[in-house]
Amino acid sequence: MATKKKMLYTQEGYDLLVKELDYLKKEKREEIKEAIAVARSFGDLSENAEYDEARNDQAKTEARIAELEELIENALVVDEEAIDASIANIGSVVKVLDVEEKEEIEYSIVGSIEADPFENKISDQSPIGKALVGSRVGDVVTVEVPSGSISLKILEVSRR
Repeated sequence: MATKKKMLYTQEGYDLLVKELDYLKKEKREEIKEAIAVARSFGDLSENAEYDEARNDQAKTEARIAELEELIENALVVDEEAIDASIANIGSVVKVLDVEEKEEIEYSIVGSIEADPFENKISDQSPIGKALVGSRVGDVVTVEVPSGSISLKILEVSRR
């Protein structure tokens, strides 16, 4: 049996996984159980859309529970206190200057599962994230992106 690769998480990201798992196991399962019971009370299950929907919801929920359990089992929480705060890493907030566009952007570097581009939370495995990890204030990193390459000057590295 192959061992699963450990995934890196910030404490915040790990806590969100645990919270979602707890919700699904305690609350969502009960909601689904009640929905199935109500749907069964409608009679003939062969043509019961409510019953089918509740069973599908149950299957999706159980699949997500299994996925979360695996993610948590293979999680490696980064000890942000033990990391040099002057070097960009998971848990860092990095302010950069796009050298060509003369635009400042602030990124939070997080584990893959936590990434949310709409909140400028980028994965340590993304092209920009990989380029930023290990950099310090004053460094200039070049990143290959679909439209070519961009140069980013590191202006500030801090912790959340």
